[in-house]
Amino acid sequence: MEILSFDIEGKFAHFRKFHGNNTAMSYSIPPRTTIAGMLAAIMGEEKDSYYENYQTQNLQIGLRVLSDLKKSFHRLNLLMIKGNNDFRGGKGRVQTPFEVVTGSDLKKDSVRYRIYLAPGKNREIFDQISQKLKDNNRQFNLSLGIAGFTAFVSNVQEFTAFEKNCNGEWINLHSAGNSEQVEEIDFPDNPEFKFNHIEEELLPADFIGGKKGREVYRMNRVLFATRNFPIHVKLFGKYFQLKRNGNSEETENFQFLTYAGVFTQQTD
Repeated sequence: MEILSFDIEGKFAHFRKFHGNNTAMSYSIPPRTTIAGMLAAIMGEEKDSYYENYQTQNLQIGLRVLSDLKKSFHRLNLLMIKGNNDFRGGKGRVQTPFEVVTGSDLKKDSVRYRIYLAPGKNREIFDQISQKLKDNNRQFNLSLGIAGFTAFVSNVQEFTAFEKNCNGEWINLHSAGNSEQVEEIDFPDNPEFKFNHIEEELLPADFIGGKKGREVYRMNRVLFATRNFPIHVKLFGKYFQLKRNGNSEETENFQFLTYAGVFTQQTD
C-alpha cells in the first residue's frame, strides 16, 4: 500500500476534550478530527467546508507519538464577559483550568507526532495533500490544537507498506492502535517496556458535515504509549509494516484509526 508519512512538532499542544465544560482538559494525542483540520489547513480549505470529504472512508489516518509527553494544569485568568460593555474588566475575572501537553523537559524537549496517510475511496484528496506536503506548499500555518501553539512539519516521505494480518500473535506496535483489536498488553522484563506508559482514549473520528456541520459523528477507541516506544500487544486484525531507508532495524508497525462502533450522532 502507498503511504505518506510526515512529522509534526511544536513546543506546546492542547487538544480539548469535546465533553469538557468549564475545565479545558486535553487529550495527549490529536484526535482524527484535529488531524483532518491540519490537513485541511495544508490544503487551504474554508472553515467547516471539508468535514465530509475528510471522513475516514475517504482518507486513512494513523498516528505515532515520537516524544515523551507530559500534561500539566495551569490557571488562565480570563475576563468575565456577560455583555458588550464587559471587555474592560468591569465584571472582574474568572480563573479557568487549562491543560497543556509538553515534552518531559520544557527547556529542551518538544511535542512530536508522526502522521501516516493512505488513500481511501477518494484518491484525489490523498494525491492533493501529498503534493502539497512534498512541495512544501502549505496554505495556512499549522498549530497543535490552538492557534497560539504553532507547529511545523518535517520528514515528509513516501513508502510502500506491507499489509499484515494477526490472529493473536504478539507484535511491537509503534503507532496508536485500535483498542478492540488488542486482546492483551505485555510488559516484558525489559526496562524500556516495563516503564512504558500507556493510555486509552475515546476520540472524535469524524464530523458529520453538511447542514449539521461540526457535530461529532464517529469515534475511535485508541490505545497508545505516551513516549516514543512501541507497545507489546497480542493483536487480532490488520496492521501495516514499513522499513525506513530499506533498513530492517527501522521497521515500523502501525495501524490506521478505524471506527470503534460508537456513534454520538446519526446522519439524516
